[in-house]
Amino acid sequence: MLVKDYRGRCWLLHLFLLQIYWDLIVCQLHYIIPEESKHGTFVGRIAQDLGLQKGEINSRLLRIVSRDEKQFFQVNLQNGILFVKDIIDREDICPKIPVCVISLQVIVDKPVQMYQVDVEIEDINDNYPIFSASEYVVSISESMIPGTRFPLEGAFDADIGTNSVINYELSTNEYFILEFTKYIQQIRTLELVLKKPLDREKILFHNLTLIAFDGGKPKLSGTTQLAITVEDINDNTPTFDQPFYQCSLVENAPIGTFVYKLKATDLDQGKNGEISYDFSKLVTEHMRNIFSIDKNTGEITVIGEVDFEVSNMYEIQIDAADNGEPSLVGHCKVLVTITDVNDNIPELTLTSLSVPVAEDAPQGTTVAIISVYDKDSGENGRINCYISEPRTFKIIPAFTGVFSLAVDAPLDRETKSEYEVVITAKDEGSPALSVFRTIIIDISDVNDNVPEFLQSVNTIFLKENNPPGSHIYTVSATDPDINQNSFITYSISESAVNAVPLSSFISINPENGNLFALPSFDYEQLTYFQCEVIATDAGLPPLSSYLTLHIFIVDVNDNAPYFSPLSSLSGSTEIIKLLKSAQVGYLVTKITAIDLDSGYNAWLSYEFRNSLASLPFTISRKTGEIRLIRSLMESDGDEFRLVVVVQDHGEPSMSTVMPIIISLVDSEEELKVNSQNSNEKEDEFTSANVYLVIAICSISSIFLITLIAFTVIRWQKYRDEVNELRESYKVCSNTVGSWIYSQQSQYKLYLNSLQRNDLIVFTPNCPQFSENERNSNEPGAETNSSSQVR
Repeated sequence: MLVKDYRGRCWLLHLFLLQIYWDLIVCQLHYIIPEESKHGTFVGRIAQDLGLQKGEINSRLLRIVSRDEKQFFQVNLQNGILFVKDIIDREDICPKIPVCVISLQVIVDKPVQMYQVDVEIEDINDNYPIFSASEYVVSISESMIPGTRFPLEGAFDADIGTNSVINYELSTNEYFILEFTKYIQQIRTLELVLKKPLDREKILFHNLTLIAFDGGKPKLSGTTQLAITVEDINDNTPTFDQPFYQCSLVENAPIGTFVYKLKATDLDQGKNGEISYDFSKLVTEHMRNIFSIDKNTGEITVIGEVDFEVSNMYEIQIDAADNGEPSLVGHCKVLVTITDVNDNIPELTLTSLSVPVAEDAPQGTTVAIISVYDKDSGENGRINCYISEPRTFKIIPAFTGVFSLAVDAPLDRETKSEYEVVITAKDEGSPALSVFRTIIIDISDVNDNVPEFLQSVNTIFLKENNPPGSHIYTVSATDPDINQNSFITYSISESAVNAVPLSSFISINPENGNLFALPSFDYEQLTYFQCEVIATDAGLPPLSSYLTLHIFIVDVNDNAPYFSPLSSLSGSTEIIKLLKSAQVGYLVTKITAIDLDSGYNAWLSYEFRNSLASLPFTISRKTGEIRLIRSLMESDGDEFRLVVVVQDHGEPSMSTVMPIIISLVDSEEELKVNSQNSNEKEDEFTSANVYLVIAICSISSIFLITLIAFTVIRWQKYRDEVNELRESYKVCSNTVGSWIYSQQSQYKLYLNSLQRNDLIVFTPNCPQFSENERNSNEPGAETNSSSQVR
């Protein structure tokens, strides 16, 4: 079997060498240089060997490329010689390869050609055999028989082949010899062989020198010492001075802290009396990670974390073993008691948190349940709990380690909607340790605030003749509550104005408080009314507040002046008799006009239209008195035709005209006759006027009765239409109620004017009068008094 194994290994060696030779044949150039060659050492004529002329070296750009990062070789571009650039250490680049080859690629251009060049680095004997230690200690029992073998560690030589270690020698002695085996020219095993029995009592110690030689020229060597100790036979067990030991240790003791020192004795000598200490096999891995024992001194020290909360006591079994063969062991126990220190921060857990808290929560309402725990014991484990908001909340102890957080003062979300409460748990250790946790307590809203207007009473001035449905005002209320408790809707309190529902005059947008005028108001019919706006939130129950609006209708100049009956029938030509002998300053007549507007719109002034400088009359702008300003002359004629214009001061101003004829008479008798005729006509007109008033009143009564019946039938439908109007925010200007009110007012004004024989200037939208009747009121209209009242 040994022969077959030897032949097989030889076959593998031949195959390896054949592969090397094949590579040498395949490559185009192969050079061999020894290692440690200096810079500039000649390697080969690479250009010549490749068949290149000297002139082609530069023209064809010859260069070499190495696979190694470091370039060991360089080409002289003048003569094509390859030389060493850097010193090559074979042991550095080929530490374990028998044949060390550096492959180079030679590249030339124009045309491009590539060649492979291998440079083999030969080994030289430049390394000494080296042992791993300068001395090896070997212990041999005196009971060992001759022929016993003891393996030894051989020397190492970085060189290869014959330059490596090929032989060993041992210093002369009578007890030991050296044997080694070779394989493929290399020493594989090295053994120390006992020649005769040892006697410890005769020689206790043998000191031998081991020498290693290589096969280089010159031969190099290395040495080491073999310190051989003769061991005694082990027949005594190590013994502790007591079987049980006790000690204490503070937890969190730093690594290296001394715990206890053990002492055991052995009556044997040498190795048999040498004792090493170790933990028993019964000691757990956990304790081995916390404590260590010095094998030589028996000192127990801390190497890990000592935690009282993990274990407050450790029972450690210790073995004391001698170094005999076989080894004998003694046993003892060490009880280590751990002393607690305050090294654990209290643990704080929020078991329950009930947020948000209603702002009307009564005092004593539980907000949170807090659990605290401390792993320490005694005072170190007793915990007190307190908070940062003692005025609003308080901590109430419940059970051991359990506290509750409760409301301790009235809450108001509008004042403070969020509380940041810091809960602190602190133990009674020295120094005390504490932990804190911050919780955010939100206060939920309760509908406890009434919507508020900026003021409870306000005044609105609205010009008459406003467009129906126009926006006249915006009410606004605020509610410090939130969400639905602050959502405000607006409405108008039901009431009546002159027996007409307020909802016929005013509507409001329930969401934004915009107030709208439904009809077009007329100052001459309505000058003031009151409106109460209600602001209601959406809370449960809802809360409301009220705003009283005083709405004044502001007059605009929409009525033209008209002449009073005292100045004759309006619109007709007034004939006035005047004595030709009248004196200067004589009051001819007084023109009186009335304007239904007020203020500046009703402030009237009188004047003549197209007044001539030669006119003997003047008219007072304020009073309408017409007086004689100069004596009458024959050349003035018998009459004067004048036009009196009355004008208000509105913007824009409105006016009315009345023609008058001043007839001149010679005697007072003619003046009296004319005055009687005028009174008779006036009486006749008055009697006719009474009958006309009675007729109109009868017709108006029938119309009003019919209208009231129609209104009662349509009243419910009318309210539904108004509600739809308010819901859709659309405005209708011609509601039934406002039309009734308007018509009633028009009729009252009409009847009163008939009774007073007044001239009525109706508005263009009055349906009872025709276009001709409206035109009769314009300045310069030539109609008689009877046509004005038909």
